[in-house]
Amino acid sequence: MRTINANKTEDFESYRTVTAQNDRQKGKPKVRFPKGIRFRKVEATIYGKKPKYPFYRLAYYVAGKRITRSFKTYTEAKTEAERKVREIAGGSLAAALTGAQSRDALAAFQRLENFRQSTGRRYSILAAVSEFVETLEKLKGRSMGEAVDGYLQTVATVSRKDVAEAVEGFIEGRKHKTEEKDGKRSQLSASYETHVAGWLRGFAKTFTATAVCDLTKTHLDLYFKPLTDVSAKNRNDRRAAVKMFLAWAVRQDYLTVNHRLFEASGMTRETVESGDTDFFRPAELKKLLDNAPADLRPVLAIAGFAGLRGEEIMRLDWADVWRVEGHIEITARQAKTRQRRLVVICPALAGRLESYRKATGKVYPAGVNVYQPQFMELRDSLKIPSRKNGLRHAFCTYHFALHSNENLTAAQAGNSPAMIHAHYKGLATQLDAEKWFEISPAKKN
Repeated sequence: MRTINANKTEDFESYRTVTAQNDRQKGKPKVRFPKGIRFRKVEATIYGKKPKYPFYRLAYYVAGKRITRSFKTYTEAKTEAERKVREIAGGSLAAALTGAQSRDALAAFQRLENFRQSTGRRYSILAAVSEFVETLEKLKGRSMGEAVDGYLQTVATVSRKDVAEAVEGFIEGRKHKTEEKDGKRSQLSASYETHVAGWLRGFAKTFTATAVCDLTKTHLDLYFKPLTDVSAKNRNDRRAAVKMFLAWAVRQDYLTVNHRLFEASGMTRETVESGDTDFFRPAELKKLLDNAPADLRPVLAIAGFAGLRGEEIMRLDWADVWRVEGHIEITARQAKTRQRRLVVICPALAGRLESYRKATGKVYPAGVNVYQPQFMELRDSLKIPSRKNGLRHAFCTYHFALHSNENLTAAQAGNSPAMIHAHYKGLATQLDAEKWFEISPAKKN
């Protein structure tokens, strides 16, 4: 038999004639195309060879989709057609798959089954493919491998740690910052750290037997919801403490870096309305000074006539009072702002401190924990109302009223001019200020 090039139209008639002769010689009946193969109501169609496509084509519909396949011989096409119409008539959709697709589907099912056995998590092939496609759409051209590698570079392996244990670790890790070493001021205020420790231990008690990595935004909302009996400022301070703790937990790998706990409603910082500035009056200060015990008297005088903060006075030595003539020297170690300043010793303060000229050591060695109850007892005995930071507020109020210069008052108080102007302007007259700074010691009989 000579070879016929079926791709050439002019040779196709000769090619078909030779093929028909060969079929007749083999006893095969002549077939008319297209040839329909039916079973029940399902039909598949076989198309004969074409000049430019020397293959038999099989076509059928599955679930509304037209499927076509090609075969070298009519016998192969007919056998496959008979098999497909029976499958489709029986309700099988597998007929829509090619051989390669069927093999891929079986392999995919096996992979999902292996995953279920090793992890206990069950996925259908549709769910797996859907999630895969959605992920690729989000990656916008990047591969899933690139995304996973980037994720693993930014997220550490998290260790499970009970909240209470983690809180104690956080508190213990900050203790050294409250200690004064080599004559230098501590990094953190011991009083402040006491408050932070108390707040965080209360936080931990809210979530007993809970790991830090299991905390959710709901947990944080639950902690802050009952705190209605404290001020907005106090709640903000607690929020700051919780944020410090959670940031530390991330560094310790107790919490993922992308935890999003700060988005909790309870963590939203509140606006704190500035209340009225309350301060002691001249007559009240005179009563306090005239009736205070000897160890407390210089503290009250320095707070009222020089405006030093309570913690600054607790750090003050008598050498700081007398080192610079006519001034109290607040070193950077002692100042809240860690900036050195000189505060003028006005005549009223000089008169109160003169008897302590030979004193040495701390101005008030007992410390803040003794000072506060001692001052409260004195104030109650004289029936003088409580005024928070009343002595410092009084100094700033009367000094500004006396000099009408916020820059001068700010320099003495270690504050900003804007703060002085916003909180102390117009609270007292110049006459009130003169009375304050003219308070003299009681005359001895």
